[in-house]
Amino acid sequence: MEIFSRHKNKGKLALVFYIGSSSVGGALFWAEKSGIPKIVFSVREPIVLEENIEADRFLFLTMKSLEIVANQVYKAGLGAPEEVFCVLSSLWCVSQTRIIRLEKNAPFLFTTKLAFDLIQKEKVLFEEEHSTKYLRSGAPVRLIELKNIKMMINGYETSHPLDQKAKELEMTIFISMSEERVLGKIEKAIKEYFHRGEIKFSSFALSSFAVVRDMYTHSENFLLINIGGELTDISIIKKNILHESISFPLGLNFMIRGVATASHSSLNEAKSLISLFKDGHATGTVAKKLDPAINKLKMEWLNEFQASLSNLSNDIFVPATIYLTVDKEMATFFSETIKAEQFNQYTLTESKFEVIFLGVEVFHGLTIFEENIIRDPFLIINSIYINRFLINSAGTERI
Repeated sequence: MEIFSRHKNKGKLALVFYIGSSSVGGALFWAEKSGIPKIVFSVREPIVLEENIEADRFLFLTMKSLEIVANQVYKAGLGAPEEVFCVLSSLWCVSQTRIIRLEKNAPFLFTTKLAFDLIQKEKVLFEEEHSTKYLRSGAPVRLIELKNIKMMINGYETSHPLDQKAKELEMTIFISMSEERVLGKIEKAIKEYFHRGEIKFSSFALSSFAVVRDMYTHSENFLLINIGGELTDISIIKKNILHESISFPLGLNFMIRGVATASHSSLNEAKSLISLFKDGHATGTVAKKLDPAINKLKMEWLNEFQASLSNLSNDIFVPATIYLTVDKEMATFFSETIKAEQFNQYTLTESKFEVIFLGVEVFHGLTIFEENIIRDPFLIINSIYINRFLINSAGTERI
């Protein structure tokens, strides 16, 4: 079990799907030994937005969008991918960073078998804790991700722990799992078009963390915020370790539904109204009507944001640097909303929030594109992550 070394990449054609809570994306790319993927095709399909969310209906609509994306990648006729990956947003999986500690009076040898046994015990505990708490009661689950983030022997970090003697051992691992029913439907939709081999699953929480950590090496402490269609996810990173994550059920679609209700308009009309309002193009009458409604929705989102930060922080301070992923058209709106937040900026952080939007521009030089390719930040992040860490890996290597 090669869990403590990265595997060298071979140039190969790979396909990644990203399943969010408002859209599904797909990118076909050449994984390069340089670590810089070359994206040759990308597409994103929205998930049909409805007034009310019902779990089975939402899953059905998501699978329809996935089928459309898979079909478009297939019809592009750019070749059969050697490997297929699927990255899931937090709506579709549950993830956690866990710390395994072992201490003995007499020195012991750290071996592959010892690592395997310790991880297996932690895996069982994780499944027991989360299978009923976060996923539908009684629904079968599947472990999709098990990554070694940090290894310490006798209080010192090491990337080569095997066969070392120790009295104290600490392993920081990241685990994700998802419902078997959901994964089965995803696999069925993709294999209608791409039959080759196993579909490998991972979480956007880990892919975004790994890519941002490696891009911004000066930032040991930061927040990752992903504002999706139905959820907002917040991850706190301390000393380059993904410490903890939390979600709250208010995302972009919460704003759309709220404006639709306040303006007595359809969901599509509400999208247009929000776009006009945030760009300052709404007419006087419309702006006057929308202003209190959007401010109310903004405060609802902000209150949940404040509560989440307080729950995350516990006895540690909240980093002031924030890396934000959100659809480009709403990036400025949410960046300004976060920076205007006052409570946590002055009680839990050392300075005011600095929000860095992870738009296409920040990935310049980290990805190569064929001409006329849609540049999608979510697909870029996932392509970089897969190229660097997952191609030809054993699935549990060090991240």
